[in-house]
Amino acid sequence: MDRVEAQRAIATLHSFRFFGLVFLVPGVVGPGLPHDFAAFAAYGDFATGLLAMLALLMVRTGPLFQLSVAAFNLVGAIDILVDYYHGNQIDLPALSGDLGAAYAIPILYVPVLMITHVAAFYLLARPRPETVPAVGGSPG
Repeated sequence: MDRVEAQRAIATLHSFRFFGLVFLVPGVVGPGLPHDFAAFAAYGDFATGLLAMLALLMVRTGPLFQLSVAAFNLVGAIDILVDYYHGNQIDLPALSGDLGAAYAIPILYVPVLMITHVAAFYLLARPRPETVPAVGGSPG
């Protein structure tokens, strides 16, 4: 797959990170979920989603697209890592019942997001392939 198309697919997935806002909705999560954890996770996901949408809008701008991709991946990866840290600090596994309907987010969605962040960073760091002249084309 072309590098830009791969980054576009990753940005499309991350543009749905507004799902993290459900951590703030009473009734979706239980009252025992610490608000500090929920708020940071929710707004970090929301910021990443907005940056991913910005990257999708910049897809035809070349360098601005690459900058936008780097921005949403950096913010998103930091968000996930800090959420892991906070979750460990508050013993989130013991509070898993308070995640309620949002339980699937850290169990299924977050690992996929982190894997795609790593893939996106790999694509950003990988050198661009050299262009090769077409077979049978005239040199020069």
